[in-house]
Amino acid sequence: MTDDSAPFREGFDQMLATAAEPVWLTFRRRAEMDRFALLGFPTRRQEAWRFTDLEPLTAAAPLPMAAPLPMAMADDLPSPASLALWLLPVTTHRLVLANGHVVPSLSAGPPLPDGVWLASVAETLRRRPDLLEGAFGDEDGALAALNAALFTDGVVLALEPGVTLETPVEVIHHTTAAGAHARLHIALGAGSRATVVETAIGPVGDGAAAGPVTSWGNTVGVVTLGADAVLTHLHIQAEGPAACHTAAVRAVLADRARYDACAVITGARLSRRDMAVVLAGDEAEFRLYGAYLLDGGQEATLSVRADHLGLGCRTDEVVKGVLAGASHGVFLGTLAVAPGADGADARQVNRNLLLSPTARVDTKPELEILADDVKCAHGATVGSLDEAALFYLQARGIDPETARRMLVEAFAAEVLDAAGLPTALAELAHRHLWRWLDGRDS
Repeated sequence: MTDDSAPFREGFDQMLATAAEPVWLTFRRRAEMDRFALLGFPTRRQEAWRFTDLEPLTAAAPLPMAAPLPMAMADDLPSPASLALWLLPVTTHRLVLANGHVVPSLSAGPPLPDGVWLASVAETLRRRPDLLEGAFGDEDGALAALNAALFTDGVVLALEPGVTLETPVEVIHHTTAAGAHARLHIALGAGSRATVVETAIGPVGDGAAAGPVTSWGNTVGVVTLGADAVLTHLHIQAEGPAACHTAAVRAVLADRARYDACAVITGARLSRRDMAVVLAGDEAEFRLYGAYLLDGGQEATLSVRADHLGLGCRTDEVVKGVLAGASHGVFLGTLAVAPGADGADARQVNRNLLLSPTARVDTKPELEILADDVKCAHGATVGSLDEAALFYLQARGIDPETARRMLVEAFAAEVLDAAGLPTALAELAHRHLWRWLDGRDS
């Protein structure tokens, strides 16, 4: 068995020797690097990765991120014009990360209200390390462990009980380098509320997704919601065709907490988003509405696991895929109900639209039910455009290409509308859908 951590070790040791950080974090970094050395990069021999092949990343030479990245340089920063494409059309608290580092000159926002902490991970470690000390444990999976060992920076949002942050928080990851590890920590106290928009972008490049990977963003999000807390979380992934994007989110919900998530995935040569949500408290709720829209040789995996531990918990997942060219989409979904978690109400739906004979999808919805008094259902469909609907539109004078676009847009927009996002977030999500459709039309 080869040690996949070997290319990282020299730079890792240099980083620890010069880092000015708490002793407990250095201890955790070493433990997670050892954990990655034990696990290695995931392979298709593992059931959870059976449909996801990391070969475009692991075959890159040299192996991405052989040493910790330096502070982002001017050439790594997004231009104001490119950044403007992804900004919400309202005032926000914005933090922009370039290759894993928060860039103060690009970050902005109004004064924070009392009871809100919003800062980079680096600043939080200097001024409020207590907010992060309990947020690093045994990471779920090899890539998350590697992130915990090598992360350079990130964003921390913490709300005291009963605080509502009316202004949305924007977190923008701009990645140009071969290996940027960043973290997002969100902790909402009892009865607090917040909205977070997380966007991953990078150089657009030319052509369809194919060829070697030249950039890799690997992020980890940790979400903790107190009793009656509510978090709305929109994730947009729009990286370029030579990018690899991997992300993991783990969330724990207390009594009556609600986590409303929406994911829109269109970018990168290879991407994977893993979500592990634990509904630990009674009557906790998790809602996920998502869409992956792929073309060329793109591959994307959305993996979601919701564990129901409390009484009367509810999960509602609706994910749609649109696949063109020779793209490959994967949806892995598990709804698990623990013994004694009576009253669980969980639904999971995955629908896919294939636009070409070479596009393919693997979908695997699963139920793990160990309680009696539950209502759980799942389903998956794969199909092509409705020929009768196409004929109907063309019979009314609409040309074939416009008719196809209208049907694809309606199919994908339905899940975005169902997410019930605030107006500004819904506008951004739809704008992203239109950009993908325009790119296919050009």
